[in-house]
Amino acid sequence: MPIEKVEFLSDGYRLAGDLHLPEHDPGAVRGAVVLTGPFSGVKDQVTGYYAERFAQRGYVALAFDHRNWGDSEGEPRQHEDATAKVSDLRNAVSYLAARPEVDPEKIAACGVCLGGIYSVQLAAFDPRVKAVALVAAAYNNPKLIRDRFGAENFAALMSQFAQIAQRQTDTGEIEYWPAVNPEGMPAGNPGPEPFEYYGTGRGARPGWENRCTALSVLQELTLDVDSYLPLVTAPMLIVHGRGDQAIPVADAEAAFAAVPGTKELLLLDTSNHIDLYDDDTYVLPAIERAVSFFEGSM
Repeated sequence: MPIEKVEFLSDGYRLAGDLHLPEHDPGAVRGAVVLTGPFSGVKDQVTGYYAERFAQRGYVALAFDHRNWGDSEGEPRQHEDATAKVSDLRNAVSYLAARPEVDPEKIAACGVCLGGIYSVQLAAFDPRVKAVALVAAAYNNPKLIRDRFGAENFAALMSQFAQIAQRQTDTGEIEYWPAVNPEGMPAGNPGPEPFEYYGTGRGARPGWENRCTALSVLQELTLDVDSYLPLVTAPMLIVHGRGDQAIPVADAEAAFAAVPGTKELLLLDTSNHIDLYDDDTYVLPAIERAVSFFEGSM
């Protein structure tokens, strides 16, 4: 599938994207998908993998680097800015809607892992998004995260982040943690499973760095999807792995119950979370169901 290197602006930042195009069909106007992916991910990883497969099935698919990451502008580098990521997605939709090969009434959002939260937050308030697919998505809310960490551990982490914020103000130096760390904390994604993808040739790419701002993890842990799910009126597909230990399938089922409109739930027999990043045993069924769902919804 042809890939066009593109740029678009989001709040004054130049964002770099890869526009995956179906085989050339002069004058054809098609549906489009904007993708957003896991914490610390760049467009040459999970979102690009999905975009290629959407394009093979006739969709214009945009994988891009959010501000502060990869080939896009933004400071501090490798910083997770939750509010900005939703704004980036909104501007990505605007970019797609202006493309001559895109039908602006057939634009969908697909969020993988943490990108699922941003896709929900976008769709809750942007009616241009006509359908949503959440794949191996996170379903964070601060109370859930606190309960899983334990109240004391969560409070200790919040105290640590406050100290980091103060040191950064006092010194002017941004503090960084590893993005993945097989030994555990500190990290944006601790433990051996994230490292198996990002820390090896399986997922490591030139545009990806194994670091994130320490306060990115504060952003990650305080995200909320629960307030937005009931506001999404666009049809929503949720795809999740039964063997996902990082994000229990019960989280996906609870999110599915909270969605008020047209919806479908597809559970796949994965053995872990990252199976749905790049294993076609699971990715292809997810893509096929998403395409079928989009075609029936938009």
